[in-house]
This record gives sequence, C-alpha cells and structure tokens, in this order.
Amino acid sequence: MQYAETHTNTKIRTVDMVYIALFAVLIAVCSWITIPMAVPFTMQTFGMFMAVEVLGGKKGSLAVLVYILLGAAGIPVFAGFSGGAGVLLSASGGYIIGFLAGALVMWLIESLFGRSRVISLVSMLAGLAVCYFFGTAWFMRVYLKSTGPVSLLTVLGWCVFPFIIPDLTKIALAWVLAPRIRRYAGI
Repeated sequence: MQYAETHTNTKIRTVDMVYIALFAVLIAVCSWITIPMAVPFTMQTFGMFMAVEVLGGKKGSLAVLVYILLGAAGIPVFAGFSGGAGVLLSASGGYIIGFLAGALVMWLIESLFGRSRVISLVSMLAGLAVCYFFGTAWFMRVYLKSTGPVSLLTVLGWCVFPFIIPDLTKIALAWVLAPRIRRYAGI
C-alpha cells in the first residue's frame, strides 16, 4: 500500500511540473506577441494571469519564475525573442520581475481569501498594480542612470497609461477563460 501512495504522490508532482512548464511556455509565447514601444506591448501579463488563475497561486507563481529563469539563462523567451540577464537589467526589465511580484501577490490574496470569482478579479487587479509599481520604479531608476531625470508622470505616460485598457482586457479574458480551462483540464 505504501508503494501505491508514493507512486500517486510522484504522479501528482510530475503532472504539476508538466502544467508549470506548459504555462511557462504559454507566457513565453505570449511575450512574442509584441507591439514595440518604450516598454513593449505584449500578452505576457495575460500569460501570468492565466498561470495563476488556472494553476493556483503556488504553481502559477512557479510557472512565472521558470519563465523568468529561462529568459535570464539566455533562452529567447522575452519580448522580441530576446533573453539574457541584460534584458532583466534594461529599462523594461522591472516589468518582467513585476510579473513574479504580481503572481506572488495573487497567491497571497488567494491564500488569505480563497479562489472565488470576485477574489480572482481583485487578485488580478492587485497583481497588475504590483507589476506596474515594480516596472515603473525600475524603469525610472535605469532611465535616470542612462539618460537623466524624468518625472513620474512622464514615465507613467510612457509605461503605464497606454497599457491600462489592454491589461484590463487581458484580465477580463483570463477571468472568463481560466475557470473553463481549469474544469476542462481537471485542475
């Protein structure tokens, strides 16, 4: 009987690893859908929302972490088929790190309040706000060092305001699709 329990636990962990890898790949594919700007417009946030909403906070955050580690190792998973630590250290790199911070906030909210539909929506909005915060702070730091001072309002005009409506659309799409995918996949 002990073998069967161990075998089942191993199978569950293997399935979880497969789902984590699949969602890391989904985020990468979403990053390749790009409209170039100061901070490129991509579907990465949609991939992050889907990972956490479908897999749950822990496994979804791990999928985001795997995605970032793959990119940091030089695999071209970031926007524009780029990769490497240089991308993370660039002006827009804070937004990539912000994906992980946002996923962790979503996990925290899920842990504290559960996974109801309302909480799901609130957690995605909070995750997006955290991503914006990390990305904007990093962008200002790098821009200051490389170019000179810039106002917060200017940076928000470049890096946040143009993305609000598209990101809210991605949240709505993830909010509708994630429960269906969860049911279909039996997660």
